[in-house]
Amino acid sequence: MTSTLPARWDCRPLLADEDDLTVVFQPIVDLASATVAGYEALARFPGTASPEVWFAAAHEAGLGAELEALALRKALAALPDLPPGTFLTVNVSPHLLGTAPVAAALAGPATLRRVVVELTEHLPTLDLPALREQTAALRGRGALIAIDDTGSAGLQQLAEVRPQLVKLDRALVTGVDSDPVRTALVELVGTFAGRIDAWLLAEGVETPGELAVFARLGVPLAQGWLLGRPTPHFAPLAPEVVALVRKQTARAQLAGCVTGLLRPIRQREAGDTDDGPAPYVVLDRAEAPVELVLADPRTGAAYRAPVSLQVPPSAGITDTLQRALARPPVHRFDPVLCTDRTGAVLGLLRIDDLAAAAATP
Repeated sequence: MTSTLPARWDCRPLLADEDDLTVVFQPIVDLASATVAGYEALARFPGTASPEVWFAAAHEAGLGAELEALALRKALAALPDLPPGTFLTVNVSPHLLGTAPVAAALAGPATLRRVVVELTEHLPTLDLPALREQTAALRGRGALIAIDDTGSAGLQQLAEVRPQLVKLDRALVTGVDSDPVRTALVELVGTFAGRIDAWLLAEGVETPGELAVFARLGVPLAQGWLLGRPTPHFAPLAPEVVALVRKQTARAQLAGCVTGLLRPIRQREAGDTDDGPAPYVVLDRAEAPVELVLADPRTGAAYRAPVSLQVPPSAGITDTLQRALARPPVHRFDPVLCTDRTGAVLGLLRIDDLAAAAATP
C-alpha cells in the first residue's frame, strides 16, 4: 500500500534507524497518597508532527504493526529502571495485538508484571472473542489491561475484556469543574468501573479545579500536565505537585475512606497444601486474588467464597457498604478485599465494620 501522506512523515526511515524514535514517560498519580503510581510510555518522533500523525501514516502504509512494535520494544526496555512500587503503561492498538511484530515485542520481557497494556482505540469490527483470548494470555504473564472509555465500541471492549484499569476520555476531563453533566458522567463511569473491580484514571488533568473534582469523587488515579509532563526518565513528582494533591485530597480522605477499617489477611497460592487457619485469600499464578477461605462464625468450619468485590483504599465507606450489600444474597455479607493499584492485597473489610463506620456521624 502506498501512503498519500507527506514524505516527511514516511515511517520507513524510522524502522531502518530505530534511534529516531524515542520514548518519554509521564507520571500517573495516586491521588490518595500523592505518590507516583506508574508511568505512561509515550513515543516521540522527529519534527513537529504529533505521534498520532506518524502512527496514522504507518497504518496507511501497511506498517502500523511494525511501528507500534518498535515503540513497545523501546518502552519495555526501560522496565529494569522502573521505580519500585510503580507500573509502566504501554499503548497498543487492539486490532494489532495479535500481529507477529506486536506479539514478539510483548514476548520480549521475561514477565509482564508491573506492565499495563492499554488498548488505545475502539473499532466496532474487532474480533472481540479473539481480543478476549489475547488479553487473557497477557494477564497470564502478569500484565494488567487498560481501556480508554470512548463511545459504544469502547463499551463493547469493556464488556468483553473486563479491564483492570479504565481511562476517562479527555472530553470528560476537560472543564469537568464547570460542567455538572461531565461530572455526572464521570460518576457514572466510576460506578461502572467499580462494579467490574477496575481502577479509574482521569487523563489530561490540567487545572487545580479539575483535580479537585476528581479528588472529591474518589477517582483513584490521575494524569496530566498539572501533575507532571513527559520526560526522558522516570521523574518523581515535584514538591509543589505533592503539596497540591495532598491539599485537594485531604478533605476526601477525612470524609471517610475505607483505609482505617482494613484488617490483615494471610495470602497463599492456589495449590498450596498448607492451608492454615481461616481467613486467608488464595492467589492465582499471576498473584491476583481469586478466592477467600473464611470461617463460619457459628461453627468455626472453613468455607470457600469467590472474591466478589474489590475496592481501592480511597473508596468511600458508605459506597463500599452499598456495593457489598448489592451483591447476590449468598455473598452479600462476605468480606470485601482492598487492593492497591497493582492488584496486590492490602487487607480485608468486614461488613459489620463498614456498617458501624457508616452509621457513625
